[in-house]
Formats: sequence, C-alpha cells, structure tokens
Amino acid sequence: MEETEAQALERWRMVDSQLRSRDITDRRVLATMGQVPRHRFVRPVDQPQAYADAPLPIGHRQTISQPYIVALMTQLVAPRPEDTVLEIGTGSGYQAAVLAALARRVISVERIPELAAQARRVLSELGIMNVEIIEGDGTHGHAAEAPYAGIVVTAGAPRLPDPLRDQLADGGRLVLPVGSRDGQMLERWTRRGGEVHRERIAPVAFVPLIGDQGWSEEAAGREGWSFGG
Repeated sequence: MEETEAQALERWRMVDSQLRSRDITDRRVLATMGQVPRHRFVRPVDQPQAYADAPLPIGHRQTISQPYIVALMTQLVAPRPEDTVLEIGTGSGYQAAVLAALARRVISVERIPELAAQARRVLSELGIMNVEIIEGDGTHGHAAEAPYAGIVVTAGAPRLPDPLRDQLADGGRLVLPVGSRDGQMLERWTRRGGEVHRERIAPVAFVPLIGDQGWSEEAAGREGWSFGG
C-alpha cells in the first residue's frame, strides 16, 4: 500500500512539533520516527489521526501509544545495531517496528492472539523481517534468548517483574511504567553487575500489564483501569 504525500508530510511535522521540540534528541530515533508509517498500525477509521499527539484504540481494549511516548521509550532504551531487544506487549506492532530499525533483532511478546496476528501481518507487509512475535504471558519475558541489551514494557505494571529484571544483560536498560490507574511513573532500570539501578523519568498513563507477574484482569478491573477501545 503506497503512502500519500500528505501522510509523509504529516509524519515529518509530527517529528518536528511533537518530538524535536521536546526532549527527543537522539538523531537515530528522530530519523526512525520520520520513516516508520504509524498510519499502517492504526485502524482505517483512525488513519486521519495517525500522527496526532495522542494514543489511539486498536481494539481488544488496547491502544497504540502516542508518538512522543514511543520515541521517549526508544531513546531511553537506546538500542544499538548489534542489540537484541525484548518488547513486552506487541499491541499494534508500531513500537516493535521502531525498535527493529535501530536494533539487530526484536523479540516481542503479546498475550492477545488477534493483535499478534495483525502485527505480524503489518510488519510483513512493510518488509520488517527482524521482529519475532511470540504469544504468551509477557510478564515472564522470554528466557530462551536472554539476556537482552534492552527491554521495553508497553503496559503499566504494579512493580518490576522479577523475570524481566533477571533477563536484563549487564549494561542493559529496561524501560517500563510502574504504578496503578491513579498514577504511573516511567522508569528506566540499568544493570551494573549484580545490581539494577532505577531512574524515575516522567508520569505516564498506560493500559495495565496483565499476567502472573503483573495485574490480573480482575484486579485491573477493581482498580478502575481505563482501557482502550
């Protein structure tokens, strides 16, 4: 599917107005955000808003994060060309596509089969071949290919899941939102030897991380989480 000149222009306007004008300074991240077609990862009805500074519903009570948050998390995890990065929560596949342009390989875990299938289809159509999507409980990570130089979690957790901490390589960076419906903080954890060090970055709002090491669906409902459409 060919993109229109208007879509390409909207994407570069998004980079200038939403990213470059804020605290996204990594040139590789800015260039990648200007190349990955976000409109391909949203529902047809939402394509006119694909480059707006807002999350959008993708079905199954999930969302695609706003472009700034995708860029910020990517900048924080700082993937290098030789890295393998683990993503928890494939969703639309957009964050995986951005990471894939910067890293050697991306392994992405998605608990909702329909979203996993849709993301695989879009990534394949775009010729992005270095993303592997695995269906399962992302709170367990993917130990078979650990350790990872970078881990990105795209849903709000009550705490850092132990399996993800254990799968982080020495010198690796893990980025995730921690908190409840009433408030989450985007955190970056960096492993140095046997210890992991936490930085608190910014307040954010994500859908809940569902799984054994996250929220149960019942607990998330009791917390009053706001889900995407």
